[in-house]
Amino acid sequence: MEKPFVGVVISALFLAILDPVHAQTYPAKPVRILVGYVPGGGVDTTARIMAAALTEVWGQQVIVENRPGAAGNIATELTAKAPPDGYTLVLCNIGSHSITPARFRATLTYDHVRDFAFPVMIGSVPNVFMTHPSLPPRTLREFIAYAKARPGQINFGSSGVGASPHLSIELLNSMTGIKLVHVPYKGPGAALSDVLGGQVPLYFMNILGAMPLVKANKLKALGITSAERSPIAPQLTTLAEAGLKDFDMTNWYGLLVPGATPREVIARLQQEIARIMGLAEISALMARGGMTVVASTPEQFSGFLSNETAKYAKVIKLAGVKPE
Repeated sequence: MEKPFVGVVISALFLAILDPVHAQTYPAKPVRILVGYVPGGGVDTTARIMAAALTEVWGQQVIVENRPGAAGNIATELTAKAPPDGYTLVLCNIGSHSITPARFRATLTYDHVRDFAFPVMIGSVPNVFMTHPSLPPRTLREFIAYAKARPGQINFGSSGVGASPHLSIELLNSMTGIKLVHVPYKGPGAALSDVLGGQVPLYFMNILGAMPLVKANKLKALGITSAERSPIAPQLTTLAEAGLKDFDMTNWYGLLVPGATPREVIARLQQEIARIMGLAEISALMARGGMTVVASTPEQFSGFLSNETAKYAKVIKLAGVKPE
């Protein structure tokens, strides 16, 4: 049985402009979803869930094609330059379509807004702000007071310069006036190992990986980075609730197509994905990955991306992060 769609109202405008001929004939051949990362991560897993569901619905093969490299740029650029016919999609995320454009705008070969259309944002996954148990503060307010008394003395680990955990801490610095020192690692595994060992006391991590560590008392959770509490761990307060108004930095996923793709194809993609995300078995799969389903309209997704890019451009400038 299908559940009502989560967080989506299909616009009457899109239903009105849907061309019956195109709606009935698309897709007439296999569709590929490009992924800018290696197999096995959150972007890849989400793409494969979408591909399997669309293949069943459409009766046409939907293929996931991994094109890793350059922080997702390779897959994004290939999509920007693909024929605008709805047969090449890219599953983008916070890194490839918010942080990268804000950080590398001068060197990109595509415009991350003008060269794309935005059928649907699929969902988002919050990070958890965690500390080693040896650190005295038990709440975010206590931690801020603790850090203010020790400027430049507390280190935080991240998976690399410019990654969302790094920028989350830099936003925390800018909003509170504290001064935490960044220790970048070559990937999340090395960073987490040192955090668990107590060498670095602070870390931001996605909620799915974080909660087993919190439940095992290996790390303490001081809050989550989303604007609202997560159904995965409703007991965790948001950083906004703890006093950091408007703090909202989540990992998100969405489908993009080349900018000149016919609007009826964009509408068809939005409707199909929204319907799929409302299926109980699909929403359960997404929840197991820590995702809160969004299933937005194209207008909502486009507006969201504009706000995200502006936010990360500001944080990157404040943090003095330079293109590598």
